[in-house]
This record gives sequence, structure tokens and C-alpha cells, in this order.
Amino acid sequence: MPQNREFNATGVTTRRMAGRQGRSSTRALLIAGPTASGKSAAALALAKEFGATIVNADSMQVYADLRVLTARPTRDEEASVPHRLFGEVDGAINYSVGLWSRKATRILAEIGEAPVIFVGGTGLYFRALTEGLSDMPAVPQEVRAQTRARAEGRPTADLHAELGALDPATAAGLRPSDRQRILRALEVFAATGRPLASFQGPRAAPALRPGEWAGLFLAPDRDALYRRIDARFDAMLEAGALDETAALAERRLDPALPVMRAHGVKHLIGHLEGSLSLAEAAQRSKVETRHYAKRQFTWARHQLEGFKWLAPEAAVEEGVRALSHRL
Repeated sequence: MPQNREFNATGVTTRRMAGRQGRSSTRALLIAGPTASGKSAAALALAKEFGATIVNADSMQVYADLRVLTARPTRDEEASVPHRLFGEVDGAINYSVGLWSRKATRILAEIGEAPVIFVGGTGLYFRALTEGLSDMPAVPQEVRAQTRARAEGRPTADLHAELGALDPATAAGLRPSDRQRILRALEVFAATGRPLASFQGPRAAPALRPGEWAGLFLAPDRDALYRRIDARFDAMLEAGALDETAALAERRLDPALPVMRAHGVKHLIGHLEGSLSLAEAAQRSKVETRHYAKRQFTWARHQLEGFKWLAPEAAVEEGVRALSHRL
């Protein structure tokens, strides 16, 4: 199995809180954390305990093309409790936080007052859910295509410099290597003639209001996390990650699309094309994933408000407490 399931969620039922006659007044539990921290295992254990629906909050696990490389739940796990927004989007689609937020809002309406668990590593998804989004303009497909055609073959740093001249405020907040977000800002400017920053004003009402949700951020020991990342990537290779990447490469999608930036894709394609050995591709993928995990910690510390930080081993117990709490 490619998924990291080292977190032991056994014994949930024995920890069931006494006197749980009524269901939770906390409508949703949000489980965030760095990649490979045990989020999925905790969510699955809690969903089985409370009869909850699990909704994906990971920007890569939405894509149908990469079950193995994105560590999506197994088919057996998906069949054991309701799962939503896992593998539902084609890799050719540039799936944005706005699209995810609208879909998540519809899912909440469908579920009603039944318990729901959002789980994933994409902090912007959680912020959209609990804080709302600014009213961003839609970019016509022809404008998007023209912008990306002009960008093809150009270094990302050059695109960042171009954005800096058009929209210095947005450019200042983006890493010069963040090609996807740079292109998004250039598309908005091309479509509207206005900087992206000018649209980032008042937010719409969030789908989950204060008091309707509880948030957990799983924060494992760094060295242990990095070892799990390495072991998980090796397991992914054994589970067919290379074949999965080859199938994706055959589609010849725009390299700027999110699915093409999933950890491991670039380096495994390099191996398939003969520029890297498999060992080199694996090592670069592991380092890339470790760096990403570090950024997830940093981003959450400064941007993710209202989440309780805890060790992965405490996630199920704390989740039981949150979902059993009566306001």
C-alpha cells in the first residue's frame, strides 16, 4: 500500500465517550497536517466511529490520474465509508480553490446535519471553507489558452518578472518558482486589465461558521516524518507509481497544470525519458516532498487559524472529543 498508515487508530470504540446519546453539535471536523502525517488513517477511523462522510481537502487527490502518487485512499477504504472529492477531476482541468469551495459547499448542503470530516494538506482549501473567498473573476478559456501559449518555454522567473511589472503586489507575495500561481495572476490581468490583488477584497460568507467546526493540525516529529515520506515513496514505486506516471505523460498535458506538479511526477518522467536513473528520480522526489512538508508547517503556523496542533497519535482521541462535544 502506498499510503502511510503507521498511525494506529485501533481502539476508537473503546474510547467512545460515555453518555453519547446525541450526535455532535460540531458539524464538521477538519483534519490538516503535512503530507504523510497520518491524516487519512485518523479520518477513516473517526468516520467509521461516527458514520461520517470524508471529504477530500487535498488539491492533488482530487485528480483521477494519480491514485498512487497522491496517496489517495484505497478502493477498499473508499468503499468502507462515504468519500467525496477523491479522484473526481480529470487531470486536464485546472482545478482551483474556488471550484473546490463551491463543490464542498454543495456537499455540505447534501449531507445536511450528518457528521462530515474534511481531510487533506491544502491549507487554502481549509481557509476557503472557514473564512470564505474573495469574489474572483472568471477567466475565459481563450484568454487562458493565449496566456499559457505565450508562457510556453519561458523560464518561470521571467514570468514572475513580467507579473512584477503588471501587478507588483501579487508578484511580491509569490515565489518566483510558483509557475501555476504566476500564470493565474497573468491570466486575470489579461482578462480584466486589473491586478489580481485588486479583487482580493471582502470575502463571501464561509460555508462553515465559527462554532460549526473543529480543526486539528497533525504535527509529527520532523525526523520521523521525513523517514515516513521516504518509506512511503518507496512503497509508491512498488505499488505502480512509475506506470501511473507513464500513463499521465502519454497524455502530453500542459506542464503548468496542477496534476503535472504532483510530487514525483517531474522526476519520474525524467527517468522515463532517460535523463535520470530510477534511484536519482526517487531521491529527488523524496527531497522535494520533504521540502513541501516543511512549507506546510510554516504556512499553517502563520495562516491556519483555529486549529489545534497535536501529535498524530492523539488525533483520533481528540477527534472523538470534538465530534462528541455538545455546545
